[in-house]
Amino acid sequence: MTGKFLTGETGRTDAPNASNAHRQNRRSSQRALRAWSVAHRWTSLVCTAFMLLLCLAGLPLVFGHELDLLTGDAIEAPELPASQADARARYDAVLRAALDAHPGHVAQYMIWEPDAPLLPVVVTAPRADTPPDDTSSTTVDARTAKPLGTPPGKGSLKFVLLKLHVDMFAGLFGKLFLGAMGVVFLAAIVSGVVVYLPFWRKVGLGRVRFSKKRRIVWLDWHNAIGMLTLAWALLVGATGSINTLADLMLDAWRNDQLAQMLAPYRGQPALAARASVDDAVNVARGVAPGIIPSFVAFPGTRFSSPHHYAVWMRGDGILTTRILRPVLVDARTGALTDSRELPWYLKVLLGSQPLHFGDFGGMPLKLFWAAFDVLTVVVLGSGLYLWATRHNARKGGRAG
Repeated sequence: MTGKFLTGETGRTDAPNASNAHRQNRRSSQRALRAWSVAHRWTSLVCTAFMLLLCLAGLPLVFGHELDLLTGDAIEAPELPASQADARARYDAVLRAALDAHPGHVAQYMIWEPDAPLLPVVVTAPRADTPPDDTSSTTVDARTAKPLGTPPGKGSLKFVLLKLHVDMFAGLFGKLFLGAMGVVFLAAIVSGVVVYLPFWRKVGLGRVRFSKKRRIVWLDWHNAIGMLTLAWALLVGATGSINTLADLMLDAWRNDQLAQMLAPYRGQPALAARASVDDAVNVARGVAPGIIPSFVAFPGTRFSSPHHYAVWMRGDGILTTRILRPVLVDARTGALTDSRELPWYLKVLLGSQPLHFGDFGGMPLKLFWAAFDVLTVVVLGSGLYLWATRHNARKGGRAG
C-alpha cells in the first residue's frame, strides 16, 4: 500500500472520485439555479399586477405640478406692483384668511412647499382630529394674505392617482399590503439577477439574440432591460416599502419621544387661548437658526399635541429640504417647550421620500425617473408575456 502511494499509482483511483465530485457540484448548482428560478417566477407573479398599478399611477405623479397645469388645478402667485413684490403678510393674517373662507373650521396645518414659498397652504377642518381625506385646503398669497383658491382635492385626477399609489383607497391596510408587495418585488429582482448570472457569464451582459424565436427575443429583452433598471428598481422598491410604514413610525415617535416632551402637560385641561403663530415661528427660528419653517401643526393634530404649536423646520438645500426638526411651542403662552432631533427611523423615512418620488432635481431628474418607470413597466409586462406563453414553448419543444 505504501509503495502504491509513493509511486503515484493511487492517482489512477482518485481520478473517478474527482470526476464524481465535479458532477455532484454541477448537479447541486443546477438544483440551486432551479430553486432560484422558481422563486423568481412566483415572487414576480405575486407582485406584478400591483407593481404595474404603482408604476402606471406613479408616472403622472412624477410631473405633479405639470399635471396641475394641464388639468387647470394649478394656483400661481399673481403679479404684484414692484412696491409690493417683497412684502410679507403676518402668518396670523394668512391663517385668518383661510379660516374666513371656511366658517366653523379650525386650523390643522400651515404648509410652505419648497417650490412655492409665496403660496402657503392652510389646511382646515371641522375638528382638529378630522381625517385628512375630509379636510379643506386654501392657498393664500403670503404677500397680501388673500385667498387664491383651493388646491386639487377629493375627486381630482391627482388625488385619485395619489390614493391608488399610496394605499389603493384601503387606508393603513392598503399601505402595509403595498409595502409587503414591495418586499416581494425586491425578492423578485434579486432572484432574477441570480437566474441571469449564468447567461451573463456565458454570452455577455445585455445581449439580445435576434436570430432566435420570438419568445427567446422577449426573454433577452426582459433580462437586458431588467439589468438596465436594476439599481433604480431596487432604490424605488426599497424606499417605497419604507414609505408605507410612515403611519407606524409616526405613532412610535408620538408614543416615545413626543410623550417624553409632553410629560409636564399630562392631565392639563384644554387650551383657553392661543398665542400668535408668528411668535411661535420666531421662537422656532431662534431654536434652530439656519433652517426654515416647513409647516406648522396646530394643537390637536397628529403632528403636534393638544397644547402646542409644532413648528417643523427644514433645511434649505437639495439634500436637507426633507430633513425635519420639530419645535414645540406652548400654544397658550408662546414659550418654548422642547425641541429634539428626530429618531433615526424617521430620518430614514424622510430621506427615502425624495429618493422614491424623484422630485428633488428639477425637470431632468423627473424625465430620468419617468423613463425608468416606463422601462420597468416593459420589464413587468414582458415577464407576464413570458409566463403566459410558457405552454406554447413546451409544446414547441415536444414537437421538436
